[in-house]
Amino acid sequence: MKEELRRKRHPEKQKNPDQKSPPRPDWLRVKAPTSLEYKATEKIARENKLVTVCEEAACPNIGECWKKKHVTVMILGSVCTRACAFCNVATGRPDLLDPHEPDNVANTAVKLGLEHMVITSVDRDDLPDGGAQHFAQCIKKVRQRSPKTTIEVLTPDFQKKGDAWQIVVDAKPDVFNHNMETVARLYPSIRPYAKYFGSLQLLAQAKLRDPEIFTKSGIMVGLGETKEEVFQIMDDMRSADVDFITIGQYLQPTPKHAVVDRYVTPEEFKEYESTARKKGFLMVSAKPLTRSSYLAGDDFSLLQKARKAQLAAK
Repeated sequence: MKEELRRKRHPEKQKNPDQKSPPRPDWLRVKAPTSLEYKATEKIARENKLVTVCEEAACPNIGECWKKKHVTVMILGSVCTRACAFCNVATGRPDLLDPHEPDNVANTAVKLGLEHMVITSVDRDDLPDGGAQHFAQCIKKVRQRSPKTTIEVLTPDFQKKGDAWQIVVDAKPDVFNHNMETVARLYPSIRPYAKYFGSLQLLAQAKLRDPEIFTKSGIMVGLGETKEEVFQIMDDMRSADVDFITIGQYLQPTPKHAVVDRYVTPEEFKEYESTARKKGFLMVSAKPLTRSSYLAGDDFSLLQKARKAQLAAK
């Protein structure tokens, strides 16, 4: 029923429905999740009535992450007000806000014993603040219930919501993440409801408002971008003082979504990683299966060490 609802909510996103993605190479194949630890994590998520981006976005790393009890919670409901060409999250009339969700998020952090928690959301263009206050409440509850847990937020762009983004920054997450998703030229076809420089400005403003916060952003490759365009978005992110960049291969979730232009080789990902480090990013994750929250806790520890080394070198 849920998959049927998703198909109804998603518009036809491809201009040419006969176009197909190339066959997936061996380095992008993952095993189906079967571990007991995965089942235990799933049970805790269900008990706390949580929506997870791991499931909604059909993340290929769910088996590995849930085996380690790493869950990325998706707040503000399970239905997005936008319909981006790459995203598997359902689109349509959004859910009512659950007033118990911040407590449920905090309970999950406690029960899973999370050292680092990633909180993301659907876009809620229907809300006056885009859901910013709800983000802040979730951060507050996790701080109260699990004070040793570090918190990373992956936010929408808060487009046309004025200074609502400040509510999230002022709630003091350890990492403020907002994904650019793709290069500027592809925004009209891949991310038509967003603005490239609007997203870039959000990242820059977050850092200016709280210079101590780590800022992070990610892109997908394999959508038709050129290497030069990837290098340009790296420069744009550095101009916004972004600390951490993630780069992963785009995978077509359903035939209605944007097709894969090509599969970027592991060797090319290594080139992107090397270039990003040379451009001054404190942390880089660039692999075919890299996703925004993949190994986020481990990467956060490395990010902290990198900042300490940077400060010591001054």
